[in-house]
Amino acid sequence: MDDNHWPSEWQRGVLDLCVLHILADGPTYGYSIAARLTDAGFADVKGGTLYPLLKRLEGAGLVDVEWRPGEAGPGRKFYLINTAGRQRLIALTASWQRYSTTVTRLLDEGSLS
Repeated sequence: MDDNHWPSEWQRGVLDLCVLHILADGPTYGYSIAARLTDAGFADVKGGTLYPLLKRLEGAGLVDVEWRPGEAGPGRKFYLINTAGRQRLIALTASWQRYSTTVTRLLDEGSLS
């Protein structure tokens, strides 16, 4: 397994957290989010995974959506994290840190013989 191909269930499990983290940097659109995930070391995140996730975040009231005109083409749907989304990001980050520490501690206990 190369460094950018994690088991898909791992990637799906943390994608909400990572997308909220990206949105905390400011409003952006789907293609840019996918590129940031790839640059961060995720396997290629397809639109069929990303856009339903963004729709779920919107439906859960964690992000707001704004249509902006395109510079040289059609308009783009920008996603903006809102107060509820920031609170969720803080909670998910704390949970992830506890979880990853627990897994690391367990893996460090034994040998791989």
